Amino acid sequence: MDWQKGEESQNVEVDQGGGGGGRGFGGGRMGIGGLIILALLGWIFFKNPLALLQQGGGQPATYAPRSQPAQVDPQQMEFVRRVLGSTEKTWGDIFAGMGRTYVDPKLDLFSGGVNTACGAASTAVGPFYCPGDQKVYLDLDFFRELETRFHSSGDFARAYVIAHEVGHHVQNQLGVFAKSSEMQRRGAAMQGATGLSVRQELQADCFAGVWANRTQQRLQWLQPGDVESALNAATQIGDDTLQREARGTVVPDSFTHGTSAQRVKWFKTGLQSGDIQSCDTFSGPL
Repeated sequence: MDWQKGEESQNVEVDQGGGGGGRGFGGGRMGIGGLIILALLGWIFFKNPLALLQQGGGQPATYAPRSQPAQVDPQQMEFVRRVLGSTEKTWGDIFAGMGRTYVDPKLDLFSGGVNTACGAASTAVGPFYCPGDQKVYLDLDFFRELETRFHSSGDFARAYVIAHEVGHHVQNQLGVFAKSSEMQRRGAAMQGATGLSVRQELQADCFAGVWANRTQQRLQWLQPGDVESALNAATQIGDDTLQREARGTVVPDSFTHGTSAQRVKWFKTGLQSGDIQSCDTFSGPL
């Protein structure tokens, strides 16, 4: 991936530690902020929120993130800036074509722990988007985990991670979250193989595919093997694959993000069409 071709965003922030907002991190059980961030509509990318809450007889887990200044390699910083910049250009153009204005999200690079408008979070939750402050949060150590734990190397696999979280920001601006909340109030299930959380996550995968399509048309920056690396990442983080690796069984009723096959399918749907109209995961089969 020739990522240096990407437009450079000015919306990347490096967290300097100390907790921010006057709420430092400390020991003890998870507070309400931490519960909120884990429960918020299944928006956490690679983790099952319920699994993070369950330790020791179903009680909330001890949650003691340590906030410290993020140490960012200059090349990693440029990579993140250029990938985020490419999403800004792509979604700005798509929204303009709909007669709307796209508001760029911020991307916060942190280390160890971070406070957000959605509550406190640690590295353990993985990359996530907080609608309360319209920020994507990313600990760059996750890229190492992507390669070692999820066996997904390559720049485009890392770019897919960012594009997926930006996809949640797009959903926020399009009113998808508000629609999901209303459906939940009317009795729709949040969790499960056909739940709202899975539908939202698969749509974010599809939006990442739309970004990949449109950005490739503009920049011609993909190289042989790049698409395969992103598809492999999508395969590695399906609910069924993660559950099978963790406990040897698959429990569809606890799905929050969709199966490996579904994640690949919806990313490819957006990649092949380049059209957000193809990303309707809220009606019909998944």
